[in-house]
This record gives sequence, C-alpha cells and structure tokens, in this order.
Amino acid sequence: MNKFVKYGIIGVGVLGLLWAAAFFVKSNSKSSINYETTQAFIGTIEKKTVATGKVVPEDEVEIKPQISGIIDEIYLEEGAKVNAGDLIARVKVVPNEQTLNSAQGRVKNSTISLANITIEYNRNKELYEKGVISSQDFNAQQLRLDQATLELENAKADYEIIKLGSAGGSSTANTNVRALVSGTILEIPVKEGDQVILANTFNAGTTIATIADLSIMIFEGKVDEGEVGKLEVGMPLEISLGAIEDKTFEASLKFIAPKGVEEAGTVQFKIEGDVKVEDDFLIRAGYSANASLILERKEDILVMSEALLQFDRDTDKPFVEVSVGDQEFERRDVEIGISDGINVEVLSGVTKEDNIKIWNKTEPIKKGGDTEEEEA
Repeated sequence: MNKFVKYGIIGVGVLGLLWAAAFFVKSNSKSSINYETTQAFIGTIEKKTVATGKVVPEDEVEIKPQISGIIDEIYLEEGAKVNAGDLIARVKVVPNEQTLNSAQGRVKNSTISLANITIEYNRNKELYEKGVISSQDFNAQQLRLDQATLELENAKADYEIIKLGSAGGSSTANTNVRALVSGTILEIPVKEGDQVILANTFNAGTTIATIADLSIMIFEGKVDEGEVGKLEVGMPLEISLGAIEDKTFEASLKFIAPKGVEEAGTVQFKIEGDVKVEDDFLIRAGYSANASLILERKEDILVMSEALLQFDRDTDKPFVEVSVGDQEFERRDVEIGISDGINVEVLSGVTKEDNIKIWNKTEPIKKGGDTEEEEA
C-alpha cells in the first residue's frame, strides 16, 4: 500500500470522527426547559351536582263539571286571575231520552196517586167529622196524603234536574262551573260545544279548567343514584331558568323520592324544592330549570391546582414534583381529598411553602425550517 492511499484512509477516518462529534454536539445542544413552579394555598372547595327539571306550581286544581252535558258558554280565558267561587263556564244539559221519559212518567203516576188519595182523604174526613170513623183511622189517611204529596214534589224535582240540571232555579245550579280556589287559570282544555261528563266510578270526568297559585312554585327534578345518598332535606338549591337569563333563584330541598326510576340504564330519583319567587319576575308553569346542589363543602383547607398532579403508572397513586434547587425537583407522594374539577384538597405530602412543578411546559424547536412545539 503506498503512502497516498494510507494517508487517504486516515483522512477519511478523521473526517468521519469530526462529523460524528459535530452531530453529537448538535443533537445535545438544545436549550434546557425551564419549568415554572407554583404553591398550594388556603381556600374553599365546593363539590356540586346539577339536577335538571322544571318549575311548576305546588298545587294545581282541576275543575270538573257536576253534571254531564255540553259546554254552553266559557266566561274566562287562560291566564285570568280568579277568586274562589268565580263563574268559569256554564254547561247545557242534554238529558237522556229514556231517563227523561221515566222521570216524566213518575211525575204523572205521582199526580194520579195523589188525586186518588185526596178523594179518599176528603171522604174519610167527612166520616170522621160525623163520628163514623175513629181518629186513628183518620190519622192514617192523613199520613197517606202527606206521603203522596211529598212523592209528587220529589218526582217533579228529579224531572227538573234531569231536564235542566237543577231544581227550583237555584243560583248554585249544577250547570254552573265555578273556581274552587283562588289563583291563575293555567289551561282551559275545552271549548264551547264540547261534550263533558261528570266524575264517576268508572271515569275521572272532563277537566274544564286548571287553576294554580303562581306565587307558590316548586322545582321538580331528578338526580343520579350515585349522588342521592349525599342529599338531605333542607339543603339549599340554586335555581336557574332557561327563560330568564343571568338570574338565579334560591330554593330549599323538601323532598327526596324513596324509590328510583330506571332511565337510559341509570336509576334516577325525583327531588322537589320550594322556590322563593320574587315579585319582579313572572315565572310561568313548566319553565325548564337546573338546580345546583352543594354535595360537600370545605373551607380554609390546603388546596392546589388539580393540573399539578401526576399518577404513578403502577399504583395509580398521585404525586407531584417539588423544587429542591435551581431546576431540580424531587418526587413527593401526596394524599388528596375532595375536588371541584379545578382545585383539589391536599391532605398530606406538601405544604403551602413548597414550590410545585408545573407540568406540560413546552419550548419551540426548529425542524425543517418550521417552528414546532415539543412536549417535555
């Protein structure tokens, strides 16, 4: 091998070493990431849940007719305020032909019977005055006359009720449909000409109007079975209505259903709360609403941002890294308590004086002429 070849091989080797050294230096010359730190602090954590539902009147009264017939006239409209006893509508009686005919026949029979007994009574009265019959026989005849007279009156009254809906033209006739309570008419589901029936053993009857007091409202909603065990009667609620923006109403929990209902694979429990209605706002029955409930609240406790936590891949236990020098950190296992999704309670592991490493810091690096973000 001549010396030129030898020197060439040595030169190539030297250039290779220089290139490798340059590549190593370049690949390790990225600037180090400077992590910022923060500290735990004393604060308050509230664990909340939201129940969806609606706002409805506490009591709704359905007004039903006292007799079957046809709506002859409606005097009020939905939304009108009424007092107990106000006339809402009038029902026109449409009697059953067979029943009417039977009642009319009873009147005729009672009339004939009374006429016959009257003739007999007058004859016995003359005999009694002449001393032919005893007073006992005459009193028995008087009793028969009184009974026949009463029977005719009852037959006539029944006939009027079947035909007209009332007897004697009373002002409180069964044909008049009146408000039973004071409040606001929420709904009138019938119109003039509709046929209505009274409540009986086999039918609930036709609802002519629904009345409620809109100043006494309640929230009706449902909560999941995982949270119902943390609720107690008397807990405060914060009600927000979809129809009234930027306004919340105070309420208190008054009822928790003892039995749940399965919906979409989960068990839901009904809850109710008394809503404090303000005079400046009109709350209509059926407004959709959300109720915010505070399940747990702790004040003056040590808390930190939940974003500072990391979890061990093997044990799933939380830990943080605490500064022990300039950009030097050590691992600290921590015990945590309740969380509101942003901050978490610190039970042990760190103090409010410790500087805790903020994770997920990035720095810009150049690659192929473009700037990208590399996660540490």
